Amino acid sequence: MKFNDVNAVFSSIPQIFDPKAAGDMEAIFQFNITGEGGGNWNLTIKNGTCEVREGSHEFPTVTLIMDSDVWLAMVKREINGMQAFMSGKLNVRGDIILAQKIPDLFPF
Repeated sequence: MKFNDVNAVFSSIPQIFDPKAAGDMEAIFQFNITGEGGGNWNLTIKNGTCEVREGSHEFPTVTLIMDSDVWLAMVKREINGMQAFMSGKLNVRGDIILAQKIPDLFPF
């Protein structure tokens, strides 16, 4: 899939989500996307499902903060999360190990 819009990425996440990769995971991912087309979204993973909501969650397990260009590049696999993090383009707060599971949970 080609994604050129942040909102389109989050709209497609329930269909892309791999429940087998989640196993018995219970987590809340908060995405704060800055820049053009950005916004805040949170994903609740529980009982093998993924629910996407626009806005901020009060108690996320992990929060990822990045520019919209960085998020789209990650989705397109032009850059991986570790590269983005090490170069200062991605800020992670909370459970960083959980953040590393995003490519398995959402195989874009």
